[in-house]
Amino acid sequence: MFFERPDSGEVAVLVHIHLPDEKDREDPGEFLELVRSAGADPVALIEGSRSQPSPKYFVGDGKLEEIRDAVTSHEAEVVLFNHALSPSQQRNVEQALQCRVLDRTGLILDIFAQRARTHEGKLQVELAQLEYMSTRLVRGWTHLERQKGGIGLRGPGETQLETDRRLLRERIRQINKRLDKVRKQRDQNRRSRRRADIPSVSLVGYTNAGKSTLFNALTESDVYAADQLFATLDPTLRRIVMPDIGPVVLADTVGFIRHLPHKLVEAFRATLQEAQEATLLVHVIDAADDDRDGNIREVNKVLEEIQADDIPCLLVYNKIDRMPGYEPRIERNDQGEPERVWISAVNGEGLDLVLQAVGERLCDDIFKGELTLEPSEGRLRALLYQQGAIIDENVSDQGQFVLEVRLPEADFIQMLCRVGVDPKRYFPNYGVEDFMLDSDAELS
Repeated sequence: MFFERPDSGEVAVLVHIHLPDEKDREDPGEFLELVRSAGADPVALIEGSRSQPSPKYFVGDGKLEEIRDAVTSHEAEVVLFNHALSPSQQRNVEQALQCRVLDRTGLILDIFAQRARTHEGKLQVELAQLEYMSTRLVRGWTHLERQKGGIGLRGPGETQLETDRRLLRERIRQINKRLDKVRKQRDQNRRSRRRADIPSVSLVGYTNAGKSTLFNALTESDVYAADQLFATLDPTLRRIVMPDIGPVVLADTVGFIRHLPHKLVEAFRATLQEAQEATLLVHVIDAADDDRDGNIREVNKVLEEIQADDIPCLLVYNKIDRMPGYEPRIERNDQGEPERVWISAVNGEGLDLVLQAVGERLCDDIFKGELTLEPSEGRLRALLYQQGAIIDENVSDQGQFVLEVRLPEADFIQMLCRVGVDPKRYFPNYGVEDFMLDSDAELS
C-alpha cells in the first residue's frame, strides 16, 4: 500500500497537458505544490497541449517519447500526471515507460496516507485507496490459475486477479463496518451538543488557506499547521466560550482541492459531516492567492456535494499580511449582517473581529438596553447576574435597580416568563404563549 514509502524523496517527472475544456483544466503551480507535499523530488515538467486526451496514453506518441527521454536522463522513479487517468491509460503508459505512473488522484491519496494520524483517518484513507485500486488490479504472478486436468495442476478455481478482488471486497466491507461505528459515535456526540443547545462552527476552505492556524489562534491549541497542502486530515474539535453565546464547538476540517476525488469525499463522509451539520460555516480563504475566486467556487462545489451549501456561511479572507495596504475589517451586507472578515491569522490581526462576526451570526437577536427593576424584582436581577448579562448597575434615589444588560432575546424572554413578568413589557410584538413552553427546563 501507499503507507510504505522510501527514506528519501523519489525522483519524479511531472506531466501537465493543457486542455481547452475548462472543467478538465488543472493548475501546474498547484500540481507542483502537491508533488512537494508528497515528498517527491520533481526534476522535470513536461507540458503540452491537446484538443482532447488520447484514449490509449492520454498523451500523444511524440509526447510519450519526450517523457521517456526525461525518465531515462534523470533516472526518474515515478511519472506523475496532473490529470485523472483511466486504469487502461495508466497501465499502457507504465508498460511504455517501464516506470511507475501515478495520476492526480493517486498522488492526493498518497499525501493523505502520509498525513493520517488517528485510527479513523487511516481507515478513511485506506478505504479510498482500496476503492481506487479496485479498478487498477494487475496480476503480478500466475501461480494461481484456473483448474486444469492432471496431477498437481488443479488450482483453487480462480485466477490471482479474482483472488485479489475478493480480498479487496472483504477488506472494504470490514473498513466500512468500522467506520459505521465511528459515524454512530460522532452522531451521538452531535445529538448531545444539540440537546445542550451548543452551536457548532466548522472551518472549511481550500487546502492551505490557513484554517488550522486560525483554529489554533482562536482556541489556543497546538493543532499541526504548516504551509503545505493537506496539512490537516483528522478533524479536531474544541470548545470555546463566546460573549452572549456561551459555549461554542469549533471544528477544524480537511481542506478541499480542485477535482477532489469522489471516493475520497465518500471515505471522509464521517469527517465532513461535522461541516454538514454545523450551525455556521466559516469559509477561510487565502486572500493573497491569485485564483482565490476559483478556489471559492471549488469549495462551494464540495459543500454542495455533501449537502452543506444551505448552511449559513461567513467568509474570512486570511493572509492579508501578504497584501500591502490591507487592514483587518468587517464587511457587512445591506441588512448590517457580517458577511466578510479580513484578517491575518498568523499575525493575530483581526481575530477579535472574527469572534465578533461569528457571535453576531450565531445570535442575531440580542437585547441590549437599560432596565429599571423594583426591589421586589430581585429574582429577575439574580437570574440576569447568573447569566452574566449585566454590564453595569446603579441604584436610583427611589431605591430602584437601574441595570444595563445585554443578552439573547430568547433567553431574556424565557427569564421573564419564569419570574412571572409579561414579556410584552419589553417586547410589545411578542406573544407570551410562544415562549412559555419549557422555559423552566431551559433555565433550571
